[in-house]
Amino acid sequence: MTKVLGQCVVAGLLFSTLSACQWVDSARIKQVEYTENTPANALIYCAGTHNCEFERLGEVFIVDAKTHRVNADAIDKGLVRLQAKTLNQPNALYLSAPAKQQELVIRFYPISPDRAETLHVIHAFKAKQTYTFKMYRDRTRQHVSLLNASVPDPLCVDLQQQQKTIRRFCRPYNPQAGLGEFVEQKN
Repeated sequence: MTKVLGQCVVAGLLFSTLSACQWVDSARIKQVEYTENTPANALIYCAGTHNCEFERLGEVFIVDAKTHRVNADAIDKGLVRLQAKTLNQPNALYLSAPAKQQELVIRFYPISPDRAETLHVIHAFKAKQTYTFKMYRDRTRQHVSLLNASVPDPLCVDLQQQQKTIRRFCRPYNPQAGLGEFVEQKN
């Protein structure tokens, strides 16, 4: 009983510390938002799953995969913005990124908070444009056999620019090899 109580106290302290850190990060992001004026940037969002995180933009790390804390360098450079009141809410962050070709790494959590699907994209982001990376399951395929019907539907991510899909990436499931990598689909 004492051991369980001790674990609960430690877990409570860790949770309150993480919440306090997220509150401080939220306040720092809001402060930078009001001082930074970047009208020539592209705004980048993620959607479709309960939570998604921006791991890296170019060489700048945004959210740590283990701690789920926002990197101070990303805050100081004005890359992160809040679309929610605090970081505790799902999909709370979006990016204000310089308009140029950049590599972006996004972690989606379609099944559970401890199982991430990672997408790496190189894209030329344009100024004053809004981009959304939206994850979904592609349920449009036809099943010709029972084996194919038992295979999970592929995970896909649409890159939308101003609500119009401009690129699509899907991760098909191969019954012999398992999950593959995200592959861009040709129009």
